[in-house]
Amino acid sequence: MLLSKGFEIEVYTGTPAGEVVGMSDKIVATLDGFVREPDSRNVEYTTAPSYRYERSLCDLVRPRVQLRHYLRQLGDYTLIPGSTLALSGADEFHRSDPGNPYHDYIEQTYGTKVVTASVHINVGISDPELLMRACRLVRVEAPLYLALSAASPFLNGKVTGSHSSRWAVFPKTPSHVPLFESHAHFIRWTEEQLVAGTMQNVRHLWSSVRPNGDRRPYNLNRLELRICDLVSDPIALLAITALLEARLHQLIEDPHLDPLELSQLPAATRAEDLVAIADANEIAAAHASLDAELIDWRSGKRIVARDWVEELYGEVWSISKKQGFSCFLLPLKKILREGNEAQRWLKQHDQGWDTHQIVRESIQTMQTQEAALQNEICQPLVA
Repeated sequence: MLLSKGFEIEVYTGTPAGEVVGMSDKIVATLDGFVREPDSRNVEYTTAPSYRYERSLCDLVRPRVQLRHYLRQLGDYTLIPGSTLALSGADEFHRSDPGNPYHDYIEQTYGTKVVTASVHINVGISDPELLMRACRLVRVEAPLYLALSAASPFLNGKVTGSHSSRWAVFPKTPSHVPLFESHAHFIRWTEEQLVAGTMQNVRHLWSSVRPNGDRRPYNLNRLELRICDLVSDPIALLAITALLEARLHQLIEDPHLDPLELSQLPAATRAEDLVAIADANEIAAAHASLDAELIDWRSGKRIVARDWVEELYGEVWSISKKQGFSCFLLPLKKILREGNEAQRWLKQHDQGWDTHQIVRESIQTMQTQEAALQNEICQPLVA
């Protein structure tokens, strides 16, 4: 039985030259299914939960095609790949909803560190204790999903030194988030944060992964992976999602895969040590993505992110094949072979391209990919 999958996609709007232009107020007022972010220069759309990857693919593509059509009515505007303000504008905040007090708090507390574009992958898990176990596993392996998706090596026209400049500066909140040992632990911890003011509301848990649901922290129904940069290629995004889903199927079949149980780290400090390892690995993956040297939560030994992903790919291939979605996992090999978007951009930069050329070319590539998918795969599903 496949797990349901839904996506929250944040994307920048702007010109074909790569200038990011805020238009979310117009977009949200005109198009159904789009919501504003605190800064007007990016906008978010959400796909409905779906079990089938074919359906998810078209759910990812169609809103972007619709948005592009609307942007053309406004002028020579397009969608811009990447997860940071790559060419300019990172020193100013463009409020989308000036009367929103929560947005006041975000702007005053975090500034443009939150003006990023990303993908949140939601996977349906209704059993709260299984969900907590899944969050523990994904928390310690979240750096691998960041390594696969990194797409923000530039900021304000310059190379930053990080493959994911977004996650390198993103204000994870609260600053310390434990591995939740049970649903009761998650409820108790959340209530404590709200009282202490380290969280402004139940949505103000900005970590790499979190339990989510209709009435957090009490009614939960999905795991939300929040660490990924914007993956502009929908096929690549589904490959990353397939690895996540296969890993969760593996956990469902073998509950002993729980890091609190399987890790060889000392039992007395295991929970704290795993959090420290996960946090350090996130920093390393933000810096060097697939080339990052990480610490394996199982053994405490060092391993290169690319090698770790290869290892997991081998472990879950048979599961994905049994469940019928191995063809969507397969493109992961291309990411490992050719690099993620950040690595491909940096390679172009090393070959003499400037950041403006790279972004302009990527804008065109993104549009071409979407048009091909819409015409070849998604168009027949309109009826």
